[in-house]
Amino acid sequence: MSLPARFALIDLETTGAHPLRDRITEIAILRVEGGELVQRWESLVNPGVPIPPTIQTVTGITDEMVAAAPDFAALADTVAALLDDCVFVAHNARFDYGFMKNAYAALGREFDAPVLCTVKLSRALYPDHHRHGLDALIERHGLVCSARHRAMGDTEVLWQFARLVADAFPAATLTRAVERAMKAPSRPPGLPEGAIEGLPDAPGVYLYFAEGEAPAGGSERPLYVARAASLRARVMEQFAAAARGGKEADLVRQVKRVEWLETAGELGAQLLEAELLRTRRPSHNRIQHAGEAAFALRYIPNRKRPPILERVIVQGTDPQDWDALYGIFRSRKEQENLLREFALLYQLCPRRLGLESGTQGACSAHRAKRCAGVCDGRETPAQHDARLLGALAAARLKPWPWPGPAVAVERHGASGLTAHHLFDRWCYLGSTDDEAALAEIAAAPRSFDLDTYRMFARWLTTPAHAAAVRPLAA
Repeated sequence: MSLPARFALIDLETTGAHPLRDRITEIAILRVEGGELVQRWESLVNPGVPIPPTIQTVTGITDEMVAAAPDFAALADTVAALLDDCVFVAHNARFDYGFMKNAYAALGREFDAPVLCTVKLSRALYPDHHRHGLDALIERHGLVCSARHRAMGDTEVLWQFARLVADAFPAATLTRAVERAMKAPSRPPGLPEGAIEGLPDAPGVYLYFAEGEAPAGGSERPLYVARAASLRARVMEQFAAAARGGKEADLVRQVKRVEWLETAGELGAQLLEAELLRTRRPSHNRIQHAGEAAFALRYIPNRKRPPILERVIVQGTDPQDWDALYGIFRSRKEQENLLREFALLYQLCPRRLGLESGTQGACSAHRAKRCAGVCDGRETPAQHDARLLGALAAARLKPWPWPGPAVAVERHGASGLTAHHLFDRWCYLGSTDDEAALAEIAAAPRSFDLDTYRMFARWLTTPAHAAAVRPLAA
């Protein structure tokens, strides 16, 4: 055997990517027996809810088109007969299967079928290729699609692909690939079918929840929030690792729902993750620095008795107002580690830096010949402090590279998402997909956040990222 003796090629169009929340708007089925197409059927479906404008743009299916169409309850018996005793075959099959299973569940009916995913089949048969989406298959194999993102048009492409691989590979090779393509992905036991198959191969942030349905009103606290360069790859990887008993197994066992938010790029994902961690306080994330305000150090000139450095809170302030501040720290330990390093490198006195108590006699570092001796009269405070200020100069906030606000632009080719992230003096002002809205965002007050500063500074170290930033036009 190579391909199953009886299988049904299926494609659904829907109002969104979440099988518990969104609804079916179109179904197409091609039933194949013994390698021959025996039935062909398609129908629009009234979802009972408005179709989002973005979905209407992609599929071309409008609210007006489905207004007079039957609902799924009216089609359920026909669909069940077409799929009876067949392997359920679709591209990213668990997505369509999840929608179908939930549509029947809403009617109080069970739906079960063996599932074969043509994305996995393509990966198994063509491992040297990295892209296996429907557009990639059409381009790579010269397939013809009469109507992309319409149910029958996409299903016809799958029928062409099925015939192509049946002719191109020996039966034994194809059988092994089919077995791999029918293997269900690892998932938490409480997560419904299809709940993660809509995850895109795109950057963004995903959220795990302990409840299957979002409660009415208010913001539900997630179990876990994280960003990913590929939402699909990261979540599937995490679930697979947990199934092997990894350290994430306890978290994953609690997951009943997965939500996600796509972004145009890595920076957008990092900014969104930071916002969600701050506002949603997920229970399984380690929320770092809770309650700690970033601070800098100010030198107190002409002070003879230690300490000669004072802490100045900078979190939430405007960097333009900073005057002679050095370093930016999240904790006293972070500050002390830097000062100890400077003391060792430049023979500075830990007592004068506030790292050691006492007022009389030589400090412990001087006795160990690591301090030049300001504490024992071997050098003047001015000589000591000149070396300190020279060292601290390197720890100042990085100069802002632009004369005013700057825009970091991200674009994701596959999703078509674009984002404009506006920063000024390392302060994040906001993001928009509408370039015309930047001037209004630029009017926001600057408020320094240490984590955002470090995030953006790291992001800029990649040349391609830095090249995507431009000054905001006056």
